[in-house]
Order: sequence, then C-alpha cells, then structure tokens
Amino acid sequence: MRVLVAEDERDLAALLATGLRRAGFAVDTVHAGDEALDRLGLYACDPGRDPGLGPVGGAPYDVLVLDRDLPRVHGDDVARRLVAAAVPTRILMLTASSAVEDRVDGLDLGADDYLGKPFDFPELVSRVRALRRRSARPALPPLLVRDGLVMDTVRRTAVRDGRDLDLSPKEFSVLQLLLEADGAVVSAEELLERAWDAHADPFTGAVRVCMSKLRGKLGEPGPIRTVQGVGYVL
Repeated sequence: MRVLVAEDERDLAALLATGLRRAGFAVDTVHAGDEALDRLGLYACDPGRDPGLGPVGGAPYDVLVLDRDLPRVHGDDVARRLVAAAVPTRILMLTASSAVEDRVDGLDLGADDYLGKPFDFPELVSRVRALRRRSARPALPPLLVRDGLVMDTVRRTAVRDGRDLDLSPKEFSVLQLLLEADGAVVSAEELLERAWDAHADPFTGAVRVCMSKLRGKLGEPGPIRTVQGVGYVL
C-alpha cells in the first residue's frame, strides 16, 4: 500500500509519485539517502533517536523505490542498512547504468528487484505490485470476497453483485483495507496511515469524505458500518 520513492532528480521523483498514486499507492518522496533512512525508521540524521518511535512516515513502507546514486548517503548504503536491520520493506533499485555487473551488485546488496533507466512506467508499477505481494506480511489472496463484493487486487477491479463499482484509486485502497480486515474494525487513523501519504492532515476529514463517496458507489444496503469512536467495519 505505501511506497517511498528515494530519487534525487526532483522532476522524476514527482512523476514517479504521481503515477504510483494513480495506480492506487500512497506515496512519499525523499531526495537523499539520509532522508530515506529517516523515513524508514533508521535515523541517519539522528542516531540517538529511540527506534521504538517508529518510522518518521508513520506506518511502515511496503516498497522502497531506491535510486542508486543518492546524495549524502549512497543508495547502496541505504540498501545495506535496511538489510542489516531486517526491515521488511522491499527494495526496487533504479540506476542509469545498464551494465550486468551493476545489476548483480545491486541485487547482492539486498535489493529485491532492479530496473535500469530509462524504463517503461507500466513495468515499474507492475514490479512494485509484485514486490508488495512478496512482502514479509502474511500473503493475501488476489481475490477478496465478502457480502457480494469481489475485488481483484491484481487487475484492480471491484464489483458488487456483478456491478462494476468504478472506484477511484483512493476508494479502491480504502475498500481493500476493509476487505483485508475480514470483519474487524479498521480505525480512521489506520486508514489514513496506510492509504494516504505521510503528510496527509489528520484533521482534513479526508477519510470521512472518501468513505461517503465509497458508500455512494457501493449502494444499498450499505455494507460499511461506522462503529462510533472506533472506526469502520465491512
């Protein structure tokens, strides 16, 4: 669900973030290796920080899209730190070099996948999705089914009683989180952490607005129930 893009070319980082958000991911961007480590909870800028505080970005990231040639802390060193700390975030390493030796070196450092620049954006999205499915979290089925709802998390489709729901990427992400909870209550805070970017304002009512639109598309009888003061359950 959550992707961190570490890319020093700011225009490229912005393009990557925009495209990945359109594909349904919550995306944050950084432009240097030390910033990536801080976001991932390894605190290159503040070694004395208590690791129990968790990542700067809130919820952990599923995938790190990592440019190899980052300033201040090289991408290779970022990958080494993640592997040494046993961080479950998967690494997709990017580089301008097409040499086989560089690809081998990147994978040997602990990257889970490797993509040379320039690349086709649909391929990058596909690789990010594949890495998310391979994450250290318990494997989830590609089809999520509940109360007449059928969601295909690979093809990014959702239907209710045979009717296509035509969800926006954010609505799809929220519904997926509720389906994955399998009848458990999901708090608004968790939805905000896992489906929105780290800089989302918790006081904007973004979750409430998205939930209202999602309910409208799901139709009656409404399958999403609000548990007052706790969250939402499907």
